[in-house]
This record gives sequence, C-alpha cells and structure tokens, in this order.
Amino acid sequence: MSGINKVILVGHLGKDPEVRYLDGGVTVASFPLATSETYNKDGKKIEQTEWHNIVMWRGLADTASKYLKKGKLIYLEGKLRTRSFEDREGHKKYTTEIVAENFTMLGRKTDFENEQNDQLKSEKPENSSEIAKEDKPMNYEAGEAADDILPF
Repeated sequence: MSGINKVILVGHLGKDPEVRYLDGGVTVASFPLATSETYNKDGKKIEQTEWHNIVMWRGLADTASKYLKKGKLIYLEGKLRTRSFEDREGHKKYTTEIVAENFTMLGRKTDFENEQNDQLKSEKPENSSEIAKEDKPMNYEAGEAADDILPF
C-alpha cells in the first residue's frame, strides 16, 4: 500500500504572496499561513498559533498573486514537501513546506464584493456601472502536479 501525504489548513495569510518566475516562465508563489487554536489551561484561555510555509506553482500561483492578500482567510489543501538547499555560507539546510494543490477563499461575501468593486474601478472607466458579483466560494486548483524543486 502506498502512503498518503495530505494537508488541510484553514488560516490567514501572514503577508502578500511573493511571486517569482523561473526559467521557462514557470510561476511560483510563496507566503506564510497562520493557523490558530485556543484551549483552556488552569482556567486561562490560551491561543497557540502555528506558521506554515506555503508554495503554489504555475496557474495556481498566478491566481494566488491576483486574489490573495495579507490577512485573507483561506481553506487550503496540499502535501508536505521537505527539501534541502545550501545557505550563503555553504551549509546544508532543510525546510518543510506545504505545496498547495487547491485553495478556497473564505470570509464574508461583502469582502469579495468590495475587492471586485475596487478591481473594476481600476480596470473600467469611472462612469461604468458594472459590478461583478459572485455567489459561490472562489475555488482554485492546480492544473498539474508540481514536482519541481525550488532553486533557492
């Protein structure tokens, strides 16, 4: 039997996605995602936050760069990937990341309407009265498996 490598997270972006373009026009976006949980200890409410390094490839990275911003709440599915690299001093380092396979933007409908209105204002003349509305959650998936290794 083969193993299962599946990660599901719901959290807030710690900063805007950082987008890079590799050889061949491959797009990669990365950002930190914060997940928090609360529990009671000795009658005190304690919140624990974990930070996850997220990587998105190709079309999913393009979509993320367009729609995701710091503070946004998203549902994300992906897989764990550990890779090694050499730092500037030549020491071998390891990092574990979540390679995203799809994500869904969460939040209030008005959050998206305000963003769409802002985007329409920047794309259309001021006298335009068209407003884009979306009733369904905004779901995005990767088109193909991303087995590339980052060169940094």
